[in-house]
Amino acid sequence: MFSIRSSFSIYRLLLASALVCAVTTRAVAQTGADNRPNVLFIYTDDQSHRTLSSYLEEGARPWVKTPNIDRLAIEGVRFSMAYGASWCAPSRAIVLTGQQPHAIQGVDLNRDPHSPRAWATMSDGWDPAVARMWPRELREAGYETAMIGKWHVGQNAGHGDLWDHSVVWDQNTPQGDWYNNQSLSVDGAPAEVVPGYSTFVYTDFAEDYMRRDHDKPWLMWLCYNAPHLPNTVHADAKDHYRDVEVAIPEDWYGPRVGKPTYMRTLTMFEPDIEGRPRYGHRSVRLEDLIVGYNRLVVSLDEAIGRLYKTLEETGQLDNTVIVFTSDQGFAWGERGYAWKVGPYDACLRMPLIVRYPGEARAGGVVRSPVGIMDVVPTILSYTGVEVDWPLHGRNLRPALRDPAAGVPGRVLTEHFLSSFGDQIQTAVTDENNFTRTIPWWLAVSEGDLKYIRSLVPDEIEELYDVRADPDEQRNLALESAHRADLLRMRAALLEELEATDAHFIATLPAPREVTLH
Repeated sequence: MFSIRSSFSIYRLLLASALVCAVTTRAVAQTGADNRPNVLFIYTDDQSHRTLSSYLEEGARPWVKTPNIDRLAIEGVRFSMAYGASWCAPSRAIVLTGQQPHAIQGVDLNRDPHSPRAWATMSDGWDPAVARMWPRELREAGYETAMIGKWHVGQNAGHGDLWDHSVVWDQNTPQGDWYNNQSLSVDGAPAEVVPGYSTFVYTDFAEDYMRRDHDKPWLMWLCYNAPHLPNTVHADAKDHYRDVEVAIPEDWYGPRVGKPTYMRTLTMFEPDIEGRPRYGHRSVRLEDLIVGYNRLVVSLDEAIGRLYKTLEETGQLDNTVIVFTSDQGFAWGERGYAWKVGPYDACLRMPLIVRYPGEARAGGVVRSPVGIMDVVPTILSYTGVEVDWPLHGRNLRPALRDPAAGVPGRVLTEHFLSSFGDQIQTAVTDENNFTRTIPWWLAVSEGDLKYIRSLVPDEIEELYDVRADPDEQRNLALESAHRADLLRMRAALLEELEATDAHFIATLPAPREVTLH
């Protein structure tokens, strides 16, 4: 266990460890007979699929370059239509439990109004006696478990319960900022400032952990806080993308036809004197925000390259399942958003790439919709660990072996912000449930169709063919030619809610009946 004696003690230890390992590249072998794979679960923050050059076919900006993350896609399988949760904390709760928010019990993420940084703080987070989390099951089944980076599920980060080793960013302290000189708690010790840029500091800790002698297989949940705002770019990335041409979404400003009431004029931007979008009170050009956001990914890509090198040098690369994904995407002007939270693909879609030789077909692409909850049964399947509670995701292993076959079934996505389980007494959005005018909502994706239902009374439904209309401009729910599709997807939503024991089905507000054209 690490012992923190000063702000610099950890960093000195890491540097010393790195120097030792740099001069000897002996393989780190498991001394026992357990040959189950390691799992490196890389989890970024607010990362759109459009930040990766391997997703050019799905609308990535043509000037982004991410060679190390692209290598994962070349040597593994990428999912072209992967959906995260609506917001950072619920996404993490989904990942830890394998369940939809409405089914998760024992999690309470109400914010602490007495904290000096109330925007970042939450209550204790979860009750270990009630909340069922699968890293604990892996630990009990003989895995070493580690968590590094952004936790964001309350104050209790689970050291000694979920994790044998943990390095947790304390978001509640006023020291440092989102990226530089963060306060970190190592193995449950009081948090202290660790100098450096978080993307690389987390990577230092991860490399140190991977270079240790392990007598068991290991799971590492490596949670980068990049590329979340603010755009605090590392000095080495500031010259990237300096002269690129940045495309601006046409619908950054309303009005928008065929959308629910709250969406008709929603925008998080103001037009400048030339009619170009600037971000709210900060008056920052949208083009500059997009470039800064993608510069954060430059450092992230460098970090992934370092992890690759460490796994290669220690002889662990081909016995490690690597999962690369994010909690959700992030919209930059699309539908007026500079955020996640919305039900549209620009807000929700994130990268999902899996590398595991012999299991994940190199260079494969799965085009079926998948969700963040599908990662959980997939990892558990590789480790051979079972849990005794229902998981709401699908095992993606068959699709990893045969990407062209796709993934049968649907993806349910829901937005209840910080409410879970019995906290969701009714599905009707009241005045306390709006998030910056955005109501609670439900969505279901199947094939090329996505159905969205805003949880406010007497509101129109939305239906989009996201393959033909990736910007979700044409609401097929208002067209008579797609009445059958609307009824089928409306029923699909109810079926998914029933299959996951959503207790609020009876309270769903009836949608508005409209005159179809």
